[in-house]
Amino acid sequence: MYCAVSVKNLSVLLNLQPDMDFKRYLITAALPYANGPVHIGHLAGCYLPADIYARYQRAQKRDVKFVCGSDEHGVPITIRAMKEGITPQDVVDKYNAIIADSFAQMGISFDIYSRTSSALHRETSQAFFKKLYDDGVFETRESEQYFDEEKQTFLADRYIVGTCPVCSNDNAYGDQCEKCGSSLSPEQLINPRSALSSGPLVKRTTTHWYFPLDKYEPFLKEWIVEGKKDQWKPNVYGQCKSWIDSGLQPRAMTRDSNWGVPVPVPGADGKVLYVWFDAPIGYISATRELTAQWSDYWCKEDTKLVHFIGKDNIVFHCIIFPSMLKAHGGYVLPDNVPANEFLNIEGQKVSTSRNWAVWVDEYVKDFPDQQDMLRYVLCANAPESKDNDFTWKDFQDRINNELVSVFGNFVNRAFVLMHKLCNGCVPALHTDVMDAADHALIADIKAAKQDVENCLESYKFRDGLYAVVDLARKANKYMQDKEPWIVAKQLAADPEKQKLIDNCLHLCLQLTANLAILVNPFLPFTAKKMCHMMKVVDRMLDWENAGSTDLLKVNYPLRAPELLFRKVEDAEVAAQVEKLHNNLKNAAKAMEQTTQQPEQAAAESAAPQYLPAKPEITIDDFAKIDLRVATILHAEKVEKADKLLKLELDLGYEKRTVLSGIAMHYKPEDIIGKQVTVVANLAPRKMRGIESHGMILMAQNMDGSLIFVAPPVAADNGGEVR
Repeated sequence: MYCAVSVKNLSVLLNLQPDMDFKRYLITAALPYANGPVHIGHLAGCYLPADIYARYQRAQKRDVKFVCGSDEHGVPITIRAMKEGITPQDVVDKYNAIIADSFAQMGISFDIYSRTSSALHRETSQAFFKKLYDDGVFETRESEQYFDEEKQTFLADRYIVGTCPVCSNDNAYGDQCEKCGSSLSPEQLINPRSALSSGPLVKRTTTHWYFPLDKYEPFLKEWIVEGKKDQWKPNVYGQCKSWIDSGLQPRAMTRDSNWGVPVPVPGADGKVLYVWFDAPIGYISATRELTAQWSDYWCKEDTKLVHFIGKDNIVFHCIIFPSMLKAHGGYVLPDNVPANEFLNIEGQKVSTSRNWAVWVDEYVKDFPDQQDMLRYVLCANAPESKDNDFTWKDFQDRINNELVSVFGNFVNRAFVLMHKLCNGCVPALHTDVMDAADHALIADIKAAKQDVENCLESYKFRDGLYAVVDLARKANKYMQDKEPWIVAKQLAADPEKQKLIDNCLHLCLQLTANLAILVNPFLPFTAKKMCHMMKVVDRMLDWENAGSTDLLKVNYPLRAPELLFRKVEDAEVAAQVEKLHNNLKNAAKAMEQTTQQPEQAAAESAAPQYLPAKPEITIDDFAKIDLRVATILHAEKVEKADKLLKLELDLGYEKRTVLSGIAMHYKPEDIIGKQVTVVANLAPRKMRGIESHGMILMAQNMDGSLIFVAPPVAADNGGEVR
C-alpha cells in the first residue's frame, strides 16, 4: 500500500518551505510496547505533550488526526510471555486493554488507538516492505548471528545482554543500553550472553534483508543538517547530526523469529520484519483504519506531520523511518520531532523490572477524578530540555501552591463574590469608571492568548502552562487590589460604587472564561468543569474566542462555584512514597525467588557459581592473541562513566591509552606502577569519545571482585605472555 502521488522537487517533498500553509495536521505519539502498563514517565515523555498539541490544534479548528496504538511485536513481548507463562498474543491482548484504558482515563484524546497485531497493519507493513523489495532497495546479506544452542533459536538483539562498551552497564541489550541510551549492536557488547538461558552462545549463518542507510546520507544531510538546524529542538538535532557525521551503515530490517509480521518475499520462512521497520508503519496503518482519506494525511504535501517521542526513539523517527519513507516515495516527512528527555522518580531512573515507577492505572485509582492534577505537574515539570525528577513532595507543592492557591482560588473567589455582590449574574461593565488597572487587565488577557499560542506552536508546553497560571496570578492581584468586598461596605453611603464592584467582577469573570479556553489543552477536565459552572457549551473553548472580554453576556446567571482542585495532604504523599519503596522491595524479593526446592537452592547458593565454559578453540586461535606485559603509568576516572578508568600503559616499545571498567574496584592512585597483562592486538574501540587501544586482563572472583592478571614477579614491559 503506497501513495499514488508524484514526487516533485526535493524542497517541497521535504517540507523545507518555511511559510507553507498546512491544511491538515497528522500528530503521532510513540507506539508503547504492549508488554506492561504505562507509567508517568511515558506520559511526560510524549503522550501528554502530544495531547496538548492536538487539543490546541483542534481548538484552532484545524484538520487534525491524532493517531497511536500498541506496538505488539518484538522481543519485549516474547520475554513478557515467557515470564508469565502465556502466549505473546495473550500478552498483547492483556496490555493493549490496560494501556488504552489508562490513556482514556488521563484524557489523552487519540482519534484512534490501534495495534500492530491487526490484519490491516500486517497488510500495510508487508506492502511497504514488498514495494522496497521490488524496487531493489534492500541488500541481501549472509551473516553470522548469535544462536542459543539450549533453546535452539537465533537470538534477536534484545535477547542478547552484556556489558555496554560506553558506560560499562552490565545489563545492556544488544540493540541499546538503557542506562546511557547508546544504540548498540550485539557485536559491540562485552561478554554477550543469552537472556533466554544459561546455554552457550555460538554464531550461525543466517540471511537477512538490509536497508542501505548509508546511501541516504546525502538526503539526510540536506533535510536535517541543513534544513532543520533552526527548527528542531537542540537535543534532537544534535543527536541526529552526530549519527550522520559518524557515518551510517546498512541495517537489517528482518529478524529470525516466530512472532511478528512475516517477511513477504520468497525464501523468508521463519523470518519477520524488524520491529523498528514494522512499528512506525503502524502510524500509517492506524490512519488507514481511522479514515478512508488516510492518504490525504500521509501523501499530500500540505500536511504537517509531527512525531512526539522520547529521546530514546530519536534515531528511529528522524533517520531510519524518514529514510524508509524517502526510499518508498510519495510520503510526506515529519515537519518536527519534538522529543523530550527522561523523567526520573524520587531521584532514581524509572525501572519497570525493579517496579520503581508510578503507574498510571494505579494513580487514577488512588486519586479518583484528579487526572488534571497529574497532567498539571507532568507538564509544569516536563523534561523538555533535560532529564527532570518527579517527587511526590513536588507534586504536593505544585498542586497546593499553584493550582489550588492561584488558579482555583481565583476562580472560586470570582464566583463567590459574583453570587454575593451581583445576584449570581454577570454584572455590566461601566466604561465611564474604568481605570488604568482595568485596562491593564484587559491587555493582560489579550497578551496571554498570544503568549500561550506562541509557546504551543513552538512545542514549549511548560512555558505555555506557566503563561496560563501567570494570568490567574495577575487576576488574583487585580482582585486583591480592587477589594470589592471592602467596597461593598461603602454602598449604603455611596450606591455609585456598585459600578466599581461590577467592573471588577465583570472583568474577573471574563478572565475566568479565558482561563478555561487557555487551560483546555493542558487540563481538559478542569476546562469542562468551568464551562459547566459558566453554563456555556464547549464551543466557547474554540481558540478564536481567547483574548475576548465579551464571552459571558451581561445579566447571564452562572452556577454556584465548585472547587476545581483539592489540596494534597501530607499523609497521601507519605503513602505514595511508601508504596514506591514497598514495590521496590517486593520486586527484589520476586527476582530472588526460584522454583527450586529449599534444600537444593541452599546447596547451590553455597557452591561457587561458575560461568559456563566457552566453546573450544584451537592452538591456532590462541596464537592469534598477542598478550604483553605493561606497567600502569597514569590512571584517572572517565567523566560521566562510573565504572571506567583511563589508563596510560608503558609497553616498552610504546605507550598506550586503554579504558578499563575497574573504577568500582580500584582507586586510580592505588594502581599506578602496577604491572598488568594486556591484549595488545585488540582492535581499537572508542568509548566516551576516547579511543581505547587494548584490554587489560582481570580475574573475577565469585563475589564479583576483580584481580589483575599480572606476572608474579617484575617482568620487562612489552614482554610476551605465552
